Amino acid sequence: MAPLAWIGHQLQLNENPYGPPPSVREALSAALSSANRYPEFLPQRLPRLIAERLGVAPDCIVVGAGATGVIMHIVQEFGSGGSSVVMAVPTFDGYPILTAMAGGRPVTVPLMLDGRQDLDAIAEAVDEQTRLVVLCSPHNPTGTLITPPEFEKFLLRIPPAVTVVLDEAYVDFVAPGERIDVLTLLDEHPNLLVLRTFSKAYGLAALRVGYAVGAPALIERVARWQLPFGMNALAEVAVRACYAAEPEIAERVTVIGEHRRRLTAGLRELGLCVPDSYANFSYLTLPGPDIDRVGTALAGANIHVKHYPTGLRITVGDRVATDAVLHTVRSTVQ
Repeated sequence: MAPLAWIGHQLQLNENPYGPPPSVREALSAALSSANRYPEFLPQRLPRLIAERLGVAPDCIVVGAGATGVIMHIVQEFGSGGSSVVMAVPTFDGYPILTAMAGGRPVTVPLMLDGRQDLDAIAEAVDEQTRLVVLCSPHNPTGTLITPPEFEKFLLRIPPAVTVVLDEAYVDFVAPGERIDVLTLLDEHPNLLVLRTFSKAYGLAALRVGYAVGAPALIERVARWQLPFGMNALAEVAVRACYAAEPEIAERVTVIGEHRRRLTAGLRELGLCVPDSYANFSYLTLPGPDIDRVGTALAGANIHVKHYPTGLRITVGDRVATDAVLHTVRSTVQ
């Protein structure tokens, strides 16, 4: 069957372009014979599976329908009733949207000129109305990283009564030596929640599998918002199969990293500003009029990217997608 050319290059949602490995697809296919059965009333096996892999107790894990589902439960518990939720801007759209849905008040702090989160300004924005602070590392949409010393210093500035979310949706694309040792910090800071997802590196976006790890007292408060039968029954099957296929997934992450470096280098060769990204996307920083002009050109080439007031976030696709992006941007800016 010929490819659906009209779909173009879908580079706006930071999806993994390769999909689950064959062994994961086989496990999911075999599990479809039980599609007539409900999942667990409230998830127990999946949190145990993730906890075992991380080396933490099961009561330190709460799962949800993707990272977004977990975020919704977090803001329902800590960001409702007019409480303020401090975050960078721009950031993952889910944070301001879900905070508003829960009745909270987003308090936004602009990014620094290099695309990094201004941790000092974020800490200073915390006041007596603040119940939740959100950081992303790597940051969405710029891909920039918070270093371990920076994060540890930041945590010391936040009152213990304020919950801190560290969103690590893209941590699998970060070299192990540059990652924050979150499990050690969780022992020292019981107000910390670390958020992760299987949508990106593991390629399970359609199955909606995310989780948070934290102190049992915080996890219990988040888990009380879970919807009965709310987790896909295939989630446990897919996660277990992905853990078994981690060497293959790691190879795909390496390939995506290579394509990201090629995309970033190609854009910089055109004289454009692109921060160093540690995720599966590159952020093209542009003045306002140029954002519209380049974005329109990409859309005209059937290349779909994410628009922000300060630039364009471009998901790393396969080589064909990268070639298409570079060709279109080159013809627009030169």
